[in-house]
Amino acid sequence: MKKIMLALVVMITALFQTAGAQQREVSATLAPILTQYYSVKEALVNSDAATTASKANDLAETIQAVRLNSLPAAEQAAFEPISGKLLTDAQAIAETKDINKQREAFKNLSDHLTTLAKAVPLSVSPIYHQYCPMKKAYWLSDNSTIKNPYYGKQMQTCGKVTETIQ
Repeated sequence: MKKIMLALVVMITALFQTAGAQQREVSATLAPILTQYYSVKEALVNSDAATTASKANDLAETIQAVRLNSLPAAEQAAFEPISGKLLTDAQAIAETKDINKQREAFKNLSDHLTTLAKAVPLSVSPIYHQYCPMKKAYWLSDNSTIKNPYYGKQMQTCGKVTETIQ
């Protein structure tokens, strides 16, 4: 009976620790940037330049809508130095229908958004930092399954998860 009680206590403790680890204060203001980024990434995975441009335009509008003075100090300190870079990257993708140019600009966008994701909680779910060795470039994903935005349909599964941001 003691062993059963001990096992129950251990299981309940583990459940509470897991639940506590998953409950984090996600930035309601900045989280939509990650959601829009994922839309851009998916359009690149599908090698759809028109949709990529449209989704990047949506991302640019989301970035522009952020009011720095409405952010808590820590979020403001993380977002302010890279907000212009994120905006420039999103606009560069939105302004061209050339998928190769979009993918090139996506490299910078991914690097800048990774910096933000490491500084500010943007999702309650894990964010997978993935790497394409052929392009020597990273991207973020909401799924550990590789769907390479740099090669799209040509080499969709090329890459690996290098880090999980939680």
